[in-house]
Amino acid sequence: MARTYVITGSASGIGAATAEVLRARGERVIGIDLRGADVEADLSTAEGRAAAAAAATELAGGVVDAVIACAGIAAPIAKTMAINYFGVTELLTALLPALRASQAPRAAVVSSMASLQPVVPALVEAALSGDEAATLAIGDSLAAQGPEVGYANYSSSKRALSRWVRRASISSDWAGSGIPLNAVAPGTVTTPMTKDLLATPEGAAMVDAAVPMPLNYHQPATSIAYLLAWLTSAENTHMAGQTIYCDGGADASLRGDDVWSWNDPAPRA
Repeated sequence: MARTYVITGSASGIGAATAEVLRARGERVIGIDLRGADVEADLSTAEGRAAAAAAATELAGGVVDAVIACAGIAAPIAKTMAINYFGVTELLTALLPALRASQAPRAAVVSSMASLQPVVPALVEAALSGDEAATLAIGDSLAAQGPEVGYANYSSSKRALSRWVRRASISSDWAGSGIPLNAVAPGTVTTPMTKDLLATPEGAAMVDAAVPMPLNYHQPATSIAYLLAWLTSAENTHMAGQTIYCDGGADASLRGDDVWSWNDPAPRA
């Protein structure tokens, strides 16, 4: 029996690729995007998120089997926090009743390798506290200092999102409702969002220095779509709170082979 999926950012990039993969498998997809989707909504505002959730729930007949949040931007402005963090967390929360009506509800979001890059802790904490006004105020102050400083809006949005996934996934709302909630962190994906940056040797070199990908180099959007499809399938029963770095080896290259010793006992003197 076909499952009903709600996908944000469905008009382009990873969202479009995921929608195509799922539709080819016979699943029903309700897309949300600014334009060119079943539900046209602006996820940068609380009103837009609420309207999107209500419209998607109505189209789904009150039952949503899975939500995949792909919508996001990478601009060095505060709006990046609004879309990438609040546009994901508030929409997923609003869709919880429709997910709970499913026999096998699932949810997944798109984080980023940028979650491992430097962030502004106060910005991350403001987002996690749920204070969007304070978050945007900090983001605006960073943006006013120029794009190099303003980029922290992007990395901070993805760090906050991955932390929210860990926090929410084991809560009564998600785990308590039998809903696996996870994230995927791509490396450098060839999408309209990265096209201009990768168009020049200088731009590509800058990206590759920050995100080294020894396995198969830059990835197509379908490499993430297939993973999102599995995470939100009925087959995934126990994976929760994970940010899976599907990144051509970038995480392993940057963080090395030991991400466990943080919890080892201190050596005796």
